Amino acid sequence: MPQTQYLDEKAAYNYWTLTIDLLAFCGIITIYCFCSGPIGARLVSAKRGQRDLKVEALQEEGVLNPSPEKVQDAKFREGEFFDPRDLVQVKYEMLRRVSAENASIKEVADEYGVSRPTYYQAKASFEEEGLAGLLPKKRGPRGAHKLQGEVLAFLRKHIAPGQPIRARALAQLVQKELGIEVHPRSIERALKKTPT
Repeated sequence: MPQTQYLDEKAAYNYWTLTIDLLAFCGIITIYCFCSGPIGARLVSAKRGQRDLKVEALQEEGVLNPSPEKVQDAKFREGEFFDPRDLVQVKYEMLRRVSAENASIKEVADEYGVSRPTYYQAKASFEEEGLAGLLPKKRGPRGAHKLQGEVLAFLRKHIAPGQPIRARALAQLVQKELGIEVHPRSIERALKKTPT
């Protein structure tokens, strides 16, 4: 496992700026700028209006900190760059503080409003996957959870060997006969994965 290197505060700021630019360029995230200058000024005026664009963006990406009020680090209370609502930023800074500043895990966990197990989980994810490990995992079922057992057997019974799979017709048949709504593409994937 590669050794994880953390940054000092100034380097962390530059790292975040570069990482955010890179993730936006690659289409991984949508940027809602939180900077100064003309763009920042427009967003500040938007914040004074009815909605906060950054909160909406964080919520949409699944990285809105549910308890920003628990983050007590002064950096998150003073400027606009460190935002206690940004869960990824909070987790990274928490990890950086322990590694780069030799702060105790208990103190940092308390200061950032998380439990020690949450700290260790974030640390393991970061060491394994880098910054992407701090992003929340997608929720919900993984894989073809509707297409197992009885439904899969039903589908196999209604396909002709050597003939193309008529996924739309099969989806309609499953809906009619079994009362289960399944996307045609899910049927195609499930039948390709399992031998007939």
